[in-house]
Amino acid sequence: MSAPATPPMDAATERRIGESIERRRRTLDARERLGTVLLSGVFLAAATALAVFAEPARASSVPTALAFVAAYAVAARIEFSTGAGFTVPTQLVFVPMLVLLPTPLVPLLVAAALLVSSLWDVVREGTALSRSVNSLVDAAYSLAPAVVIVALGAQIPTWGELPVYGLALAGQFAGDAAFFAARLRLCFGMPVRDSLGELQVGHRVDALLSPIGLLAAMAAADAPLAALLVLALVPLLRGFEQEREGRIQHSLELGRAYRGTALLLRDLLEEDDEYTGHHTEDVVALSVSVAEEMGVDEDTLRATEMGALLHDIGKIAVPDEIINKPGPLDDDEWAIMKTHTVEGERMLQQVGGLLSSVGVVVRASHERWDGGGYPDGLVGEQIPVAARIVSACDAFNAMTTDRSYRKALPLEVAVGELRKHAGTQFAPDVVSALVAVVTREVPDWQLGLAEPAPSRVEAKPQAVQQA
Repeated sequence: MSAPATPPMDAATERRIGESIERRRRTLDARERLGTVLLSGVFLAAATALAVFAEPARASSVPTALAFVAAYAVAARIEFSTGAGFTVPTQLVFVPMLVLLPTPLVPLLVAAALLVSSLWDVVREGTALSRSVNSLVDAAYSLAPAVVIVALGAQIPTWGELPVYGLALAGQFAGDAAFFAARLRLCFGMPVRDSLGELQVGHRVDALLSPIGLLAAMAAADAPLAALLVLALVPLLRGFEQEREGRIQHSLELGRAYRGTALLLRDLLEEDDEYTGHHTEDVVALSVSVAEEMGVDEDTLRATEMGALLHDIGKIAVPDEIINKPGPLDDDEWAIMKTHTVEGERMLQQVGGLLSSVGVVVRASHERWDGGGYPDGLVGEQIPVAARIVSACDAFNAMTTDRSYRKALPLEVAVGELRKHAGTQFAPDVVSALVAVVTREVPDWQLGLAEPAPSRVEAKPQAVQQA
């Protein structure tokens, strides 16, 4: 039986994973360095205060503590990518550490273990040495559960303290979320909502592994090192990690391959028709700007960019004498021209994967908001958002560039036509964003747009001509 195909990764996750891989290989920039130093200082101050002023309920030998540090470092070597960061199965070792070692010392021991693991990354994987200081921020999640257990007197593992351990886990999630949000804001200027899903994945993994760690702690109450038998799960988890990372890398490579294929098709189109090739480049840049102005999600932004890049690819199948005709097309010629959206979708469906979904945008790139477009007569929100954006940007670029049958229209006339046809040919919100983009540096009084400019388009009287 063949392996299932790897589905395309969503654009936001693909971007964050790519950025994370790149970031780990470069030194901290000024903003990251400042944020990391501040958060590390907060953690070290709190962890040191806990270790100095809290009374441990049990003693532990140095070899035992070092064994747990080494075990934690081994577990931390297993990293499951979640986007901007990763989650590690260290809960298997962390939970026993909380109740089998002197609890007030555990946050500092966790920091030591993560530092050892990060230095291994520097030696074996080329991670920037300056990033090792991130270990102190990564260890901050351990503060809250240690404080809860110390404060509620549950440092000795007994089943009667199970509610306290539940509170400690909740405290861990709350403290981790607080440091995670502060790190995103201080180091990267990102709101936590952009990576909330990744945080939830990490907490879900911790919640599932915590009972195993607690069972190991209870069974090893009188022989703490016996809890490290949980390391027998490490090879299994390592296999899962390698399988997952392989799928992620495959998905990233597919994304690059699809983009490369799209660029190749664009180049073929430019060789076939130089005007259409240059027109496509302009439409791509404008479409991306409009999509960003509208604040669309990253999947829609990617679909818009790729759809704009390939919206005319089907014109390869249209005869050159129609493409380059120095005048308006007759009805038969328009019928042939209109086949290019369907032909474009067919070509992209043959490539498959991500480009199959882009084919839907290409097919719908000449639909009208009022249902009068082609090839399917879609109405309003039936038209994909990306296709609505490409349609308006395609028309605007066509109006403002020289064509074989007319000269380019002035900017104020083209903007007037967009506004005139908003709600009929074009989606109103797209027109608003497009007008904002193209007039951002030009005052309204200069454009003469106090009132919509009169139409001077000489092509079809009922719509902006858009081939």
